[in-house]
Amino acid sequence: MKKHMMAGVAGVLAGTLLATQFAGPLIAQETERNTNVYEQLDLFGDVFERIRAQYVEEVDEEDLIEAAIDGMLSSLDPHSSYLSPKDAADMQVQTSGSFGGLGIEVTQEEGFVKVVAPMDGTPADIAGIEAGDFITHVDGESVLGMTLDETVDLMRGPIGSEIVITVVREGVEEPFDVSIIRDEIKLTAVRSRVEGNTIVLRVTTFNEQTYPNLEAGLREGIEELGGIDNVSGVVVDLRNNPGGLLDQAIRVSDAFLDAGEIVSTRGRNAMESQRVNAATGDLAEGKPIVVLINGGSASASEIVAGALQDHHRAVVVGTKSFGKGSVQTVMNLRSGGGMRLTTARYYTPSGRSIQALGISPDIVVTQPPRAPETDTEEEEAPRFRSEADLRGALDNDSLTEDERKQIEEERAAAIEAAKLRDEDFQLAYAIDLLNGLAKIGN
Repeated sequence: MKKHMMAGVAGVLAGTLLATQFAGPLIAQETERNTNVYEQLDLFGDVFERIRAQYVEEVDEEDLIEAAIDGMLSSLDPHSSYLSPKDAADMQVQTSGSFGGLGIEVTQEEGFVKVVAPMDGTPADIAGIEAGDFITHVDGESVLGMTLDETVDLMRGPIGSEIVITVVREGVEEPFDVSIIRDEIKLTAVRSRVEGNTIVLRVTTFNEQTYPNLEAGLREGIEELGGIDNVSGVVVDLRNNPGGLLDQAIRVSDAFLDAGEIVSTRGRNAMESQRVNAATGDLAEGKPIVVLINGGSASASEIVAGALQDHHRAVVVGTKSFGKGSVQTVMNLRSGGGMRLTTARYYTPSGRSIQALGISPDIVVTQPPRAPETDTEEEEAPRFRSEADLRGALDNDSLTEDERKQIEEERAAAIEAAKLRDEDFQLAYAIDLLNGLAKIGN
């Protein structure tokens, strides 16, 4: 018995000794790392004091510290940044749907400022700025080497003032200047209209107005068509939508899903991972849906497109989306400012991370470039004679007046659809697809 007890004690002692042997280097490494951090902070303090004392001109200490914080955050990824008290206040206004500026969402790519998307009806959109454009100069000043926030600050200014930005565009040989008049940006998050028997929901951004606008627009479209039974389908147009609030993307996805996962987010700490599931209720009552995307569809737009695609609730049409698959959390700071920090990646219901890859459409449909306008009117296409034009042609007496009227209405709708193809080929394709699906369903 004593031998067993001794063996047990020896085992405990050996285990203690072994644990101590492993713990020693770990504690030493942690201590060394902490020492290095404190040394680097001392180095920062040393540099700060030398700048303050010896720089050729007197410096503003607050500006210096803010620049250091911004540099630290912007070195992480293109979407992490420092928000001064003014910037934080501006962001609060922007997410509520009204703010001043040009109306473009921008990001940084290899040192250059790239347009993610112009917002519908804004000065940038009216001036012809396109998704994928690179901005190289603002009022003649090069933005190369500037941080994204510095470039955005440069583009801000009083409402009504003029700004000239220099743009490099794929397919255009030389850079060119675009003059824009700054204005107050009032965003209508969702615009709705009826095309034939299809309800088109144009979602321009994800702010606090998005879901209420979408719900109201869908309801009005159903009423205009005389009830859900007369609706052939719904187009959710997310083209050039740069994203916005995550909770609004979830609500828009949930609007068309009855069950299942919408999105999951995974951060550095596995315990903080989250999964969001849809609640019962489909506002479109099972009617077919087409989601339109392009290279300007980013972030929240990709959450919606990915969720509806993975659940086979919608056919995604257009071109590959932007590929921003990260989540930013805005944290308030004691100064009254804040910091935007990338805290997680998001994943579609099937487990896809679309970071840097984007959402691939089910059907690739590119938007043809618009033909340049000419001063001379195009000649009308020649009209070919039909049987009805022939002298003495027999009448079609097999049709009732109502049947004739229906045929004429269908023909008029087809003519209108052809006009839409010239104006917006991708949207026309989506509507044609929904009409085809509705006929198969019947």
